[in-house]
Amino acid sequence: MEKKLTAFSHLFVTVFLSCLASFIVVPAITDVTMFALCPGTDECSLAIYLTGFQQTIIGLGTALMMPLIGNLSDHYGRKVLLTISMTLSILPLAVLAWSRTTYYFYAYYALKTLTGMVCEGSINCLALAYLADNISDSQRASAFGILSGVSSGAYVCATLAARFLSTASTFQVATLVSMLAVVYMRIFLEESIPGQVDGMTQPILKEEEDDIQKDVNELRKMPVSKKIPSLGDIICLLKSSPAFSQAAVVAFFRSLAEGGMVSSSTYYLKARFHFNKNQFADLLLISGVVATISQLFLLPLLVSPLGDGRLLSIGLLVTCLYAILYCIAWSAWVPYAATALSIAMVLAPPSLSSIVSKHAGARQQGKAQGCISGVSSLANVIAPLIFSPLTALFLSEDAPFHFPGFSIMCIAISSMIAFIQSLIIDTAPSDKNNSNCMEV
Repeated sequence: MEKKLTAFSHLFVTVFLSCLASFIVVPAITDVTMFALCPGTDECSLAIYLTGFQQTIIGLGTALMMPLIGNLSDHYGRKVLLTISMTLSILPLAVLAWSRTTYYFYAYYALKTLTGMVCEGSINCLALAYLADNISDSQRASAFGILSGVSSGAYVCATLAARFLSTASTFQVATLVSMLAVVYMRIFLEESIPGQVDGMTQPILKEEEDDIQKDVNELRKMPVSKKIPSLGDIICLLKSSPAFSQAAVVAFFRSLAEGGMVSSSTYYLKARFHFNKNQFADLLLISGVVATISQLFLLPLLVSPLGDGRLLSIGLLVTCLYAILYCIAWSAWVPYAATALSIAMVLAPPSLSSIVSKHAGARQQGKAQGCISGVSSLANVIAPLIFSPLTALFLSEDAPFHFPGFSIMCIAISSMIAFIQSLIIDTAPSDKNNSNCMEV
């Protein structure tokens, strides 16, 4: 067990460094984009359209790539796929670390669009699968919560660091940290190949161990083309368990609400209460600190008495209440007060991941987590297409009726749908040997 804890610590350090490199450039990328495309101006339609196009392409690519990456990691190991994703994520950062002129920005834009389809969300997906390989069902929710807390902690540290770094230094630091993450991972993180037997999962009969190892060897000898999941394979996986398909529905509507808040809340708060970038930064910092504390300390304490199913429902219900408070906010302090609800909202993602892992076999953890990540990415593509025009309409003078927070209310409805669906999910582990999807 001590060996496993050491392995997890190396995984958490890897995820922290990777997230730190990713998050630290977020506050600076808008200024870099404006300077490269429309220097000397405060408004730039080209920047808005290019950013929206990039997010759409990355989202669609991620929805297609996550099941593939997860499935390949089931065969070749988590560390191999982590190496590919983390190495590719260095390239666009290195371009802007070198220069931020117009031509270099376009090179960054092209690289970021291409690599983002592989890297966005893949590190978290593979980390979840790594934990699922090495920990029992009853402890996964706590482990997933700690992983989410590590990511939230990286976000807080990155936001604070960005305040003290120049734009040029920000991208240089991000490049160095991302390179350090790859080197650290390659040296210290042990490989995890699904189906390998250890002390925690060793079967009683030796013949069962031999059968598992034989199946793993056969799967690894398969041609790569046969390991690429088709749409039919993904649908088969979704149908393999009612709980898994219900979890996919929850993931879709939860991510739809989350993407809607990201695309709408800042414009709503700016129009309603004249928030500026400092107030937005304060909200993000408060939310990040609360999320870190909740996921690292509160979730492990609650998962045993309440279970991951109830924690998922609580997180989604509080998310709905959070959106309702936003849409009817009557004073500028209300969004700050609503941010305190993050302590319960962040319980939902790790609980959902834990439920998904319970309904996937030992050699399907990567594919299962990748499938759910793909569904979430698809929702994140759809969300801005729905909620951005809706927000613009109800903040304008041409609104059909006066309700500036109408789009946020629709986001609350999406969260409520996810909450209702979460109430009927069977959280008990299913027979993981029933599914024949992608099996030979």
